[in-house]
Amino acid sequence: MSEKVFPTASTPAAASNVKPLRGHNVVAVASGKGGVGKTWFSITLSHALARLGRKTLLFDGDLGLANVDIQLGLTPKRDLGAVIEGQVTLQKAAERFAEGGFDIIAGRSGTGSLASLASQRLTELRNDLLEVARGYDCVIMDMGAGVDRTVRQLVGPAGTTLVVATDEPTSLTDAYAFIKVTRATSPNADLRLVINLAQTVPEGERTYNTLVKACQNFLKFTPPLAGIIRRDNKVRDAIRNQSPLLTRSPTCEAARDVEAAAARLFSGS
Repeated sequence: MSEKVFPTASTPAAASNVKPLRGHNVVAVASGKGGVGKTWFSITLSHALARLGRKTLLFDGDLGLANVDIQLGLTPKRDLGAVIEGQVTLQKAAERFAEGGFDIIAGRSGTGSLASLASQRLTELRNDLLEVARGYDCVIMDMGAGVDRTVRQLVGPAGTTLVVATDEPTSLTDAYAFIKVTRATSPNADLRLVINLAQTVPEGERTYNTLVKACQNFLKFTPPLAGIIRRDNKVRDAIRNQSPLLTRSPTCEAARDVEAAAARLFSGS
């Protein structure tokens, strides 16, 4: 595969010499582009981890277009906007999602104002989240799509980053760009791939191999496979009804696939 299929991503400014704190139980869920099912996957992964007995927090880190609460039909009493405005601490913003058995720190839907936070405020928010993470077995961060400053700064200290991609050429191109930029600033970052919306497991494996080949050829890096999630009409049904997939259709193919990915996530830790 030629490199022009995965165009060069601009490299951000050099990172500070000060090494950021790292939360080994913090998992960022990211993607090069939107529309790949990243938020749905984050919600379902959090639910699956909770069902495995892990105390789990889902943090809506999409500072521009937060929608975890919308997908679940929630009206949070407190959200990330209140934290930024100093009305409540990050820890106090966590609310229990009883149906899923995990906690949620909701973003603020319908506003892009949080996406323009100053770098120092983002660093404070990131460090506060790492402090909150001490009280959980795992924290899932649903990040905004792309590789802008806010995403890079929040993803930096994550112990693991799951990059969600589909077989669409634009998704593969942008996933590669995300991996390239992240590797440029954090060469030792634990980056793993999740292939979503696969027609079959073999097709998902082919999509994974396509992306891995580009990473091997141009980055000398082989991101491991974190999971293949099959396309399933039950997912759309759950989102439409603002209900968790593992509650509404717990035995469907996509549900089983996410549960398998959850079981593997910390298996080596």
